[in-house]
Amino acid sequence: MKNAISCGGVVIHKGKILLLYKNYGDKYSGWVLPKGSMEEGETFEMTAVREVKEETGADAEIIKYIDETSFEFNSSEGRINKHVKWFLMKSRSYFSKPQRSEYFEDSGYYKYHEAYHLLYFNNERQILEKAFEEYKKIRRENILKGQE
Repeated sequence: MKNAISCGGVVIHKGKILLLYKNYGDKYSGWVLPKGSMEEGETFEMTAVREVKEETGADAEIIKYIDETSFEFNSSEGRINKHVKWFLMKSRSYFSKPQRSEYFEDSGYYKYHEAYHLLYFNNERQILEKAFEEYKKIRRENILKGQE
């Protein structure tokens, strides 16, 4: 079995979460969080920022690391054990444009409860939960400090 690493983000703007709709033919179709494979010489953070930009068009910056998920799947190269490093990120606007060449047909920002129920993969719902709790905590701290 081959190991692979991807990085992605739970991207938030004004309390709403950025999702992508992927139509991957006979494999699956559904809403997902932006993520992708590391390239040589990249850090986890660099990969997450680049993949969010490539897949969604959004300019986002990392707030903090959230967690890692893992899953297995079959590919033309055999069985793959994929590890995904997830980051809480913030974008500067609601702009998004799905990367058509990667089978993304739509993108948009959704309220937490909508995003949670739209997500196709259970492990992404769990990451969304953790990231949104952290987002709310940081937001409360900033309000108390008078920074928001």
